[in-house]
Amino acid sequence: MSVDTKPRRDLHAEITNHLIAAIEADPGQPSLPWRRTGGALHMPVNALTGNNYHGINILNLWVTAEQRGYSAPIWGTYKQWAERGAQVRKGERSSLVVFYREFETEPEGDDDNGKRRMARASFVFNAAQVDGFALPDSPASLGPIQRIERADHFVRATGAAIRYGGDRAFYQSALDFIQMPQEGLFSGTATMSRDEGYYATLAHELVHWSGGKSRLARDMGKRFGDLAYAGEELVAEIGAAFLCAELGITQETRPDHAQYLANWLQLLKSDSKAIFTAAARASEAAAYLGKGRSA
Repeated sequence: MSVDTKPRRDLHAEITNHLIAAIEADPGQPSLPWRRTGGALHMPVNALTGNNYHGINILNLWVTAEQRGYSAPIWGTYKQWAERGAQVRKGERSSLVVFYREFETEPEGDDDNGKRRMARASFVFNAAQVDGFALPDSPASLGPIQRIERADHFVRATGAAIRYGGDRAFYQSALDFIQMPQEGLFSGTATMSRDEGYYATLAHELVHWSGGKSRLARDMGKRFGDLAYAGEELVAEIGAAFLCAELGITQETRPDHAQYLANWLQLLKSDSKAIFTAAARASEAAAYLGKGRSA
């Protein structure tokens, strides 16, 4: 009987290393790798089921699309594209996504229910890599007024306490409120309107707010130790990207957050599962903040 000596793939390390390489690709101008060229982000969806990808898969597919110039957020496995009547072109390179399967083991204590999760790899191709698939028409632009109204509705539904004044945006955890500068202090860029800049900043602070003790009670310290602050900022940056993608708002990395990239790189290099944890917490935050909108 032959023994399979092939080493098991470390899926967490593979995706983490992919993101690290993307962040370090341009050391002269550090930026989050899914925000390098600007423009609106769209949630990646599965070509066959129409379901959104979640957590770390969103980030990994965003980075891959950015690196390879894919514009459509539609992905599927080779088999799924075949079921759609499309053919992946010969020589096209797949992208890694991760899904989890749950199994049961013997409990290891009173607080252990015996359930475990195992990461499994799947490989997907973008719509730009297949023949025989017609891209759906791009939705009409919402325009700044409509985008503002949609974002305002979302913010009101969260119930967050927001104060205005000064020249900084932050979440005050001790008193449980968000501080936002007056709208007049926000300026636009070549790829983002001043209104979008305002709401992208507010989305970042809302993610921080979601982690308050009376809500998700997010504690990054246990996992990240001395880098807990950088970990929370990474959650907020990723969560804001998720929210902006859902709200149709173009987001750019705030200039004052560029300084955290070095800390994030240190975090990712020291713990291959850190980005998975941050992305999962960001997804939890986005889902929590969206509950009021869907209620």
